[in-house]
Amino acid sequence: MLTKTQYHFIIVMIGLGLLLAGCAAATPPTLPATSTPVPAPTEAAGQPPTVMSPSPTPVSAQTGQRKTISAWTHNLPGSVEGDVLAATVKDFEQAQGDYKIELVPISPEIYADRVTGSAQSGSLPCVLEFDGPYLYNFAWPGYLQPIDRFVSAELKADFLPSIIAQGTFNGKLYSLGQFDSGLAIYGNRRYLTAAGVRLPTFEEPWNLAEFEEVLEKLTALPEVEHAIDMKINYGRGEFYTYGFSPILQSFGGDLIDRQTYQRASGVLDGPQSVEAMQRFQSWFEKGWASKSATLDDEFYESKKAALSWVGHWMYNPHAKGLGPDLVLLPMPDFGHGPKTGMGSWSWGITSNCQDPAGAWAFIEYLLSPKEILRMTDANGAAPARRSVLAQSTLYGETGPLYLFAQQLESDRAVPRPITPAYATISTAFAEAVDNIISGADVKAELSRAAQKIDQDIKDHQGYPIQ
Repeated sequence: MLTKTQYHFIIVMIGLGLLLAGCAAATPPTLPATSTPVPAPTEAAGQPPTVMSPSPTPVSAQTGQRKTISAWTHNLPGSVEGDVLAATVKDFEQAQGDYKIELVPISPEIYADRVTGSAQSGSLPCVLEFDGPYLYNFAWPGYLQPIDRFVSAELKADFLPSIIAQGTFNGKLYSLGQFDSGLAIYGNRRYLTAAGVRLPTFEEPWNLAEFEEVLEKLTALPEVEHAIDMKINYGRGEFYTYGFSPILQSFGGDLIDRQTYQRASGVLDGPQSVEAMQRFQSWFEKGWASKSATLDDEFYESKKAALSWVGHWMYNPHAKGLGPDLVLLPMPDFGHGPKTGMGSWSWGITSNCQDPAGAWAFIEYLLSPKEILRMTDANGAAPARRSVLAQSTLYGETGPLYLFAQQLESDRAVPRPITPAYATISTAFAEAVDNIISGADVKAELSRAAQKIDQDIKDHQGYPIQ
């Protein structure tokens, strides 16, 4: 059992990796990452840490006729999202006279350190930005407060089910975001036509046999070096979990038992998961997928790959590189339905916020259709609200990325495990995937990962909810 000091030091160091790449338009939701901050254990092992009292300096302070609400973001000025967010803050302040927003951009290199340290000292801001499933690491110890009382039934119903699933922990809603993410297969229409393969549709995706037949036929084309680019160049990190755990789920496996969230053994290394990763490994062994960890442009520039297994964030370079030859294809069905990754940055209210109504007023403005459109038009992500999706030139019914919207609105979008153990789950699985690609024994790697996850859960006595 690690001491509190040792554990805190480790989570700060590994948490830095999560935010190195930020969330630019052409990068995955969390790329690359090894882990993220998790709450340091208290003296009673496995119990949620006691939330410390707010610091003497109030987060919300009276300033003239307005109250100041502090909000932290990892988006820096000069970045696409940072500039949009700054403009939103300015417009919010002009639209009402009650609140002034103190927006604090924090460099991605120190964001995790700053958030973790401030959570421990009780000096978090009122409004906090965090990425996808990592909110559970803050909701479990009580660093965040639920926002259910602010969210009307009508507003909640307008959000994608994937966004609601991501923001919910222990039956309570803790966060909402402006946008979501998605996974699909981009294809080179010219190569697909030459290989004589069927273009799959949302209603009729490729099954396992057809998918592998397509990979074999495409690799046989003289222009193609490897049929599919699996984005191995992203390296061991969060994309390996985001991008490849849907393969487990489509085979009927998973990262953890989602009924109890108490064990990975028998699930992550169960027969369905093992079969999934054995087939995954075979794609590299047969030369259908490239093991290259250096190139990012094999699909859209050199065109040595005919397919690309990646998310919405690569649409712009793909469209620029392939033009009319670019086609977007749904995730395959490996036996238990097609599955896709989802989740992205969202906003919540900290427990020590002295003016949660003011914090919500700002978040509500961020989540307005106008501001969601402004952000997603800039960063190319999928709007989080159904009403905004319908207005989007990219994701509306006639848009080139409508497939992502279809997948997110269906049961194909699977949230990453809703547990404070997620940081360990992601790190352990990504390590296993990296080794499997290199030829390691699949069952042994998945069992090793499952044991690490089970040990983390045991160390925290099952992450009990109080």
